[in-house]
This record gives sequence, C-alpha cells and structure tokens, in this order.
Amino acid sequence: MATPSGHGGGDLVIICIFLAIAPLTTAIGVNYGTKGDNLPPPATVAAFLANRTIIDRVKLFDNNPDIVRAFAGTGISVMVTAANGDIPSLATKEGAAAWVAANVAPYYPTTEISLVAVGNEIMDTADQNLIGNLVPAMRTLKAALVAAGYRRIRVSTPSSLGILVDSQPPSATRFRDGWDVAVFAPMLQFLRRTSSPLVVNAYPYFGYNGDTLPYALARPNPGVRDAGTGITYTSMFEAQLDSVYSAMTKLGFEDVEILVGETGWPTKAMDGQIGVSPAEAAEYIRYLIGEVSSGSGTPLMPKRTFETYIFALFNEDLKPGPVAERNFGMFQPDMTPMYDVGIMKDPVKTAPAHDSDAAAPPEENGSSSAKASAPAPTEDRSSAATSPAPSEDESTDKTLEEAEGGEAPSSPKSESAAENSLEDDNSSKAAAKGGDTNKGSSEKTNPEEGGATQPPSGAASKATTFIFPVSWVLAVALPLVMHV
Repeated sequence: MATPSGHGGGDLVIICIFLAIAPLTTAIGVNYGTKGDNLPPPATVAAFLANRTIIDRVKLFDNNPDIVRAFAGTGISVMVTAANGDIPSLATKEGAAAWVAANVAPYYPTTEISLVAVGNEIMDTADQNLIGNLVPAMRTLKAALVAAGYRRIRVSTPSSLGILVDSQPPSATRFRDGWDVAVFAPMLQFLRRTSSPLVVNAYPYFGYNGDTLPYALARPNPGVRDAGTGITYTSMFEAQLDSVYSAMTKLGFEDVEILVGETGWPTKAMDGQIGVSPAEAAEYIRYLIGEVSSGSGTPLMPKRTFETYIFALFNEDLKPGPVAERNFGMFQPDMTPMYDVGIMKDPVKTAPAHDSDAAAPPEENGSSSAKASAPAPTEDRSSAATSPAPSEDESTDKTLEEAEGGEAPSSPKSESAAENSLEDDNSSKAAAKGGDTNKGSSEKTNPEEGGATQPPSGAASKATTFIFPVSWVLAVALPLVMHV
C-alpha cells in the first residue's frame, strides 16, 4: 500500500490540534457587581473584558441599562436580573410583557442576553408573597419572551444552598420540606420543559474551618465518605453540586442542568483568619477553572459540564458586612489582577496588598445573608418551608409548552424576530401589592467569618467562559506538520 502523502499527514495533525483545543473551552463567567464608589464606567469594563481577558460572559445583579448597553457587540453574553420587588408584577401577563419591552427589546440581540434571573435568592427572604409568585413569574416571563420573539433567552432564579436540608452526606440531601412540593417540583418541571438550568450559588469558602481547609480547596486530603453511595469526596465543591443533584433526583428531575451562579474565595478577611489571602483565592479559582474545564463532572454526575460564574469581578468597597465581603474581586477597581489564574491575554502584573476594608457601611437589607452560608443539616431555619404552592394555570402551561418544546441553545448571537407568539393567557397571575422591593444584590454574608460548618456544604457560581491559549499546541504541532 502506498505511503500516505504529506498533505494527508498534515491534515491529520490539524485535526489533532482541533481535538486538543476543543476540551479547553468551557462556560466559566464572572459576576459583575457595582457596590463600589471607585469602579470604572461600564464601557471601560466591557472593553477591558473583551480586549484584555478571555472572559466571555458576565452575570449582573440588576438590569442596569448602561451596563447592558455597554456589552453590545462585544461577543460577551450577559445574564440580567429582574429585581425581587418586580416578581409580583412579572407573574401577570401585562407586567411580564412590559418588563420585556423595557429591559430586553431595546438591547437584544446586539447585547447577547443569555438568561434572565427572576430575583436573587428569593427563598432566603422568607417573603411569602415573593415565594408564592416566583414560579408563576418565571413561567409568565418566559411566555412573554417567546411572544416577543426571544425564544432562546432562558429564565431561571438563583438560590443559595439554604434550599437544602440533610446536606451531609450528599446522597441524603433533599429540598426543604414544604418547598420541595410547593416550589421546586413545579420550578424544575418548568426548567426541564424550557431547557433552562437550576441556578445555585455554591461557596466552599463559607463551609470550611481550619481543619477542613484542604477539603474546601481540593488539596490532597483524606476526604469525606458518603455511606449512602460509598463515594469519598475530596472536594467540597463537588460534594455541594452532588447534594443539589441528589435533591433534584428525589423529585425526579435529575436531567435538569445545574448552573453555578456564584462561587469564589476572598483575598482578605478578618485578621487572623487562616486560609484567606491572594494565594488561597488563586488556588481555589485555578482549581475551579480546571474542574469545570475538564468535563469530568462529579461523582454522581460524571462527564457533565456546569456553566459557572465566579464571584466576583471587582472588590467592592461599599458592601456591608465582614471584611471578606469587600474582597472577593478578581480585579482591583483599576483592573489590576489580584492574582494570576490564566485569564489575561497579556502578561500579568498582580496588585499589591489592598485595603478594600474601609469601615463597612451600615448593614442593608439582609435578605441575602443565607446565600453564602452552607445549609445547616440539623436546622429548618425557614418559616417559608410552609409556603403555599404557587398557583397553577394549566392553560398557561399548555401554551408555554407548545411554544417552548425543545428549547434552542442558550447563548445566541442573533435572534429571529419572527417567532410565533403565545396564545392568550386566560388566567394571568394577579399582581400582589406591597411586595418586597429588595433588589437582587451581589451580597453574600456569613454570620461568622470563616464559619466552622462541617463539610460538605456551600454554593457555587460563575459567569465567564474561558478559552485557553493554543500557542503551546501550535508550537508542538507545527514542527510535526513540517516533518510530515
């Protein structure tokens, strides 16, 4: 048989290059919070992320028009958040349509809005009006998006791991009593039907103590054994995700995607707290990027990938609470990296010791306090567990299902303006008055800095897709091409 030609060998090498590059692309993003008095303008931030970093998606805690507009044409996808106080109105057909007209239509698809988050950690507010209207608002908002021609924009809502009980070990985890049937079963049904993810915030940082630091950072450690499955976990982050998966499985929704809305590690905390410095923050973020980039999944979810949003883009000097709250940023306000984790396109010069811990401003609305803390396995801290089931509207569900069947990809570059409109919603949810006006925020507070909650527990998130450099691949492959 004739020896293959040199061109054929070169083609083979090129194919190998693409095979090597493909696994290195994953959905990792960053949370863009704005609680600072020294932050750069949105246009500067958008240009910096697009031109100087490999970050390609961001998550916002509101729908600030200046920020949404700044990302137009950048190729960076944006997750926007509808305020907590908007939820009762969003549960009505008229309110949802008005919100889409004001907050999506002026920007999309020039700005790639990938998902609308309905509120932020609503279950932690214990507000029965918001909790009761949450799933109806998600349904009605999605219907309004489809009717307006924005079928590909997903709808979900971020939750802390406080939605879980018996989180130790993961196999025993379930959703809190009352919420499981009243809230999460219909929510997961909606997410499955619309190909949207369950968004959870997972923070190993808020679940570690001095003895469990290696487990939280996924350093070599003896691990924590789950007697229910025989699995020994050596990563708290993996255990947290598997806890969520176990709760979903108990309701029959193990196929719904999990998106990590927030996860991170601060570079500074209270004096004397072990495990907090730029070195540990970089260690955790490097681990996180490697974990979600590998495609290996978790012990209970092998070979699954997780769109993840790192908390946070900047240190935010106006955030209340402990020192750590103001020091989760990957960048200083002048956009100097706090540490090098491989996301910059140019050589990295990291920031010197920082002082983003000026006197904390007065404590604001504390509704997000449970967001960062790991769920307490032995406590049922929420009176909202007995919240009433969201009102159902079978005709609305049927219409939405017909319009949604087989939802399209999550991050479109463009959207057809000629989508089929939904049929009339015969029983739109009535808007509840006097709802909580709490806005979705970037706050994550912990009752005790570096609390001693035993592993595993927590919540995770991220918002930037990293596409790793391929120069090293080319350096190896090109000589092979020449040789062939």
